[in-house]
Amino acid sequence: MNFHELLRRRDTLLRQAHLANAAFAYQRLDELTGRLARAGVRGRVRLLGGDADGQPSWPKLEALEGSQAVLDEHLLDEDVIDLADILAFVHGRARSEAEFRIEELGPRFLPQLRRELAAGAAGAGPATGSTGDGA
Repeated sequence: MNFHELLRRRDTLLRQAHLANAAFAYQRLDELTGRLARAGVRGRVRLLGGDADGQPSWPKLEALEGSQAVLDEHLLDEDVIDLADILAFVHGRARSEAEFRIEELGPRFLPQLRRELAAGAAGAGPATGSTGDGA
């Protein structure tokens, strides 16, 4: 594909990339929340988004209620990185700090991602913007 063809197809490619990211976010969040629910992991957590200039440069999930060891047992570093990326994608902004109840992640974000995927499949394009609820 040449340069001019890429430019001509730019809008379509951007929509497809957005839908691919929404599909990844949905699948990964569904898997993570299902695993945590089966393990009975509950409670308030703080997600630190990670800062390229600060320490640490990768996301970290801290237990505010319950046991940090239980979180660490059920979530690998890769899981926490994916979770930070998913929340940034859903909110349409860079990774940031957020506090939330871990058991509310699925009910809170999976329906939104499902609607986005359905709209994309119907040709409506990506739904963008923040949910405005802080996590």
